[in-house]
Amino acid sequence: MAEPSRLTRPGPSGRLRRSLQALVLLGLSVLLVPAAQADDEVAVRWLEQLAPALNMTSYRGVFVYARGDRVHSMRIAHRFVDGMVQERLVLQDGGSGEIVRKGMNVICVLPHHGRIRLDQVIPSGPFAEAYTNEQVPVSRWYTAKLLGEDRVAGYDAVIIGLTANDAHRYNHRLWLEKSTGLLVKSHVGDPDGKVLEHFQFTSLDITDEIPDREFEIQTEGREVTHSLDEPVTARTLETPFMEGWDLSWQPDGFVPAAAPRTSQGRAVAFSDGVAAFSVFVEPKGQVSMPLGASRIGATTVYMRELDAGGGQFLITVVGEIPPRTARQVADSVRIDDALALH
Repeated sequence: MAEPSRLTRPGPSGRLRRSLQALVLLGLSVLLVPAAQADDEVAVRWLEQLAPALNMTSYRGVFVYARGDRVHSMRIAHRFVDGMVQERLVLQDGGSGEIVRKGMNVICVLPHHGRIRLDQVIPSGPFAEAYTNEQVPVSRWYTAKLLGEDRVAGYDAVIIGLTANDAHRYNHRLWLEKSTGLLVKSHVGDPDGKVLEHFQFTSLDITDEIPDREFEIQTEGREVTHSLDEPVTARTLETPFMEGWDLSWQPDGFVPAAAPRTSQGRAVAFSDGVAAFSVFVEPKGQVSMPLGASRIGATTVYMRELDAGGGQFLITVVGEIPPRTARQVADSVRIDDALALH
């Protein structure tokens, strides 16, 4: 949209006539731009606000997260202070517990859940690292459209639809709060329109006035500390994250985004800027694991065994990709003998 023109003193009649003609032509050129194209451009601009809004907006609220037939509710407080993200998540059902993040450090307290794995997939929405990845041009892999407006948890929101351009990703529908760009609701769906995962704030307060006490641990129990992985940058992309193994195939558009820590073996997370999946390569343990694909909502877990260098390895692919794609990724893993001998 053109910026408003600045008023000037009238000049000679010829100059005024030419100015009026220019304004008429400008108006005609604006009218000739297809409305659909203009809406698509607006949708892309909204998407550009999504990544910074997820980290830099301060808010508190309660959200529900549904994956398949599993529905959970969590309370969250989030703020951005002195360049650092602070966040506290409290389980509202299914047992007590909380997760507190300050910068790259995470403390998890789940007193009644026994052993936990912090590298497992956590709910999407405000916590999805895929949405904060600014390296990938999302519009190459999805068609973005402005679908309209709505109200979520008392806030006005725009609705952005992301239609996958191939069969290796799901469709997404995002509700972004109009004043900040904060993600307040999202759907992940298959090509037939079935919603596989759903996230939505049921109450929300976007405010910078959140006291320090809301970010302190208040649950009694065993604390497990975890350090988040630094995001992959253009420089660190040259680092051989897949040292000892590689992929002979991966979906176009998915690039290395992080190297999750594991107790043993190697792992790399890939993102296309919206969706993400992780590949784990670990020595096979004594306990037999169910092989093949399983899916909860839009999250697929595909496991296979692989013999290499006289050893046996377990390959696991986890993420928001279709089962067929997860299988293709897992089948493409190749292990060097050097890794197999360690």
